[in-house]
Amino acid sequence: MMRETAVDLARRIGTGDLSAHEVVSAALADIAARDGQIGAFLSVREQALEEAARVDAARAAGEPLPPLAGVPVALKDNLNLTGTRTTCASRALENYISPYTATAVQRLRAAGAIVVGKTNMDEFAMGSSTENSAFQLTRNPWDLSRVPGGSSGGSAAAVAAGFVPLALGSDTGGSVRQPAGFTGTLGFKPTYGRVSRYGLVAFASSLDQIGPFARSTRDLATVLDAISGHDPLDATSLEATARFAEALGDGVRGLRFAYVRESLGEANTPGVQAALERVRAVLEARGASFSEVSLPSLEYGIATYYLIATPEASSNLARYDGMVYSHRALLTSEADVNAVMSASRAESFGPEVRRRILMGTYALSSGYYDAYYSKAMRVRQLIARDFERAFADFDVLVTPTSPYPAFRFGEKSDDPVAMYQSDVDTVSLNLAGLPGLSIPAGFETLEGRELPVGVQLIAPALTDERLIAVSQAFEEATSGEFLRVAPQVQTVG
Repeated sequence: MMRETAVDLARRIGTGDLSAHEVVSAALADIAARDGQIGAFLSVREQALEEAARVDAARAAGEPLPPLAGVPVALKDNLNLTGTRTTCASRALENYISPYTATAVQRLRAAGAIVVGKTNMDEFAMGSSTENSAFQLTRNPWDLSRVPGGSSGGSAAAVAAGFVPLALGSDTGGSVRQPAGFTGTLGFKPTYGRVSRYGLVAFASSLDQIGPFARSTRDLATVLDAISGHDPLDATSLEATARFAEALGDGVRGLRFAYVRESLGEANTPGVQAALERVRAVLEARGASFSEVSLPSLEYGIATYYLIATPEASSNLARYDGMVYSHRALLTSEADVNAVMSASRAESFGPEVRRRILMGTYALSSGYYDAYYSKAMRVRQLIARDFERAFADFDVLVTPTSPYPAFRFGEKSDDPVAMYQSDVDTVSLNLAGLPGLSIPAGFETLEGRELPVGVQLIAPALTDERLIAVSQAFEEATSGEFLRVAPQVQTVG
């Protein structure tokens, strides 16, 4: 049942062909039966069944149903939902119960979607593999010996495994797009400000953006129409009318595409290269043109990103000191405030979060601010200007989502620099505030396992809908062959 699209499920619920209760029951049963192998969910909501019953009652009473009525969805565990634990996969918030609901979540539920659970992630969204969770590993449904990407790995795995047709994640440097590429799902990062950040636990406030995962472009358009829009509770949200569903039929004829030359290096695996060429061939056959463009400043993207993201993280995570909320260390009554704070933070944070706090605090410290953070902010403007120049001549830019498919557990976790480089194709969009979409565009066979490969589409700010049109055109031309649910869970090898 969960292999159907969200739009099809909502239609069948609306006609009475299915009840919302049986759809949600099936999703919860599937999670209970199979998620022990995958580890996508940190918690599930039995209240989802009561919400499904209300959808069925509304239909029986003849009330009009919203576009996602009765559709099960999952939330990354850094999105607040009243009455649920919102842990950010950290011991710091292990027992934190949300007293309010994020705006994007409110809007998703207003569209009729039913939240069945909260998903695993890298602690405080800091990571590219979901190996940094304080609670459990999440495995890639395509190969249980490999990571699902990060930091929204749980949401990506939940959609890829067929537990739910839709999930929300957050993207600070690629945390929706990279796991989408690794799991064969669609992953969308909107223009900064198109989706309210209110209720998203902050990592790096000038970079964070909520984005959805889906297995069909129509589903993606439907959820984006639901969650987008200005929010007075978020001072950075934009006034922009969402017309994602309208864009589904726009097509690509006449659109000018360009590969970003700096992303076409030898680091890309043969499967990634083949996926890039496939996108080109398919879209050219539908009337698009392709060229190449150089964005020289992108070589500084990773360094710039970490000199901006880590100082913002250091500032945002200062609140988790054990004094007001978050975990408090149990020390003797003689311990002073500084000792309690120090012990609480040491017990609360994992090694990657500590590393980023230290990096960020150093970059902001006296004597180093101008050399690091201030200079990175200037380079950020250079990156944004390079994109602006490219978009003067082209409508959509194309890169790999990642230079390679999903890697094995432990393969990069002992080398932070190698792990950071896995986001080399994604971080610059967050720095420039641009929309990006990872589409599944091929497979690469490694060690006898077929692994998905993603291609990233990039559009100018506030033209997010253009990416929906491109994705729909590619999906139609390939009959959705790259958007299938992962095969039955395989034994860990």
